[in-house]
Amino acid sequence: MMIQTERITKSFGALQVLKGIDLSIDKSEIVAIAGPSGAGKTTLLQIIGTLDTPDSGTLTINGTVISKLNDKELAAFRNRNIGFVFQFHQLLPEFTALENVMIPALIAREKASTAEKHAKEILDYLNLTDRMSHKPAELSGGEKQRVAVARALINHPAVILADEPSGSLDTQNKEELHALFFDLRNEMKQTFVIVTHDEQLAQHADRTIHLKDGVVIQG
Repeated sequence: MMIQTERITKSFGALQVLKGIDLSIDKSEIVAIAGPSGAGKTTLLQIIGTLDTPDSGTLTINGTVISKLNDKELAAFRNRNIGFVFQFHQLLPEFTALENVMIPALIAREKASTAEKHAKEILDYLNLTDRMSHKPAELSGGEKQRVAVARALINHPAVILADEPSGSLDTQNKEELHALFFDLRNEMKQTFVIVTHDEQLAQHADRTIHLKDGVVIQG
């Protein structure tokens, strides 16, 4: 089991957003999380990504019980085990595509030469070889998201979490990004958890978990 949540709850003030979430996600599975706005999808993804903590319940990722880690251990675990792809790529504008991809590896204290070699290999795999020296402002929307995927892959994470990854893309780039996720699962055994409103992506996922009013209603 790659990810397991047990009875996860989360409130913001008087508003209970998650009301006891039980999930199991296997290695190499592509799971979509769907539901109406306000259902708790992004909150759940942030908790699975260890960016937020639940009020109660247990999160286990790749055999590690997250609540047992201190802040320093948690930051290192997140860097090594979790890759993130956001709707608006979140690339640093002052750095090139290559430098953006290298950053998580450098944070993990990988040698710069090793990080650069690995980043170039991933960018080449994603057909971005001729865009490595370009800064985000010089890239198309689809290219930015592929750079963001490369950054998410750099540390060989146990899981990639994506929050509306194709939400800002046109139809062609959206379809190419979705196809890339499945290629990465098939060729690298990568696990994906994707929050999406995109029905096409949800239908093609191995499984769709539907949230409504903070509870799992299907999946």
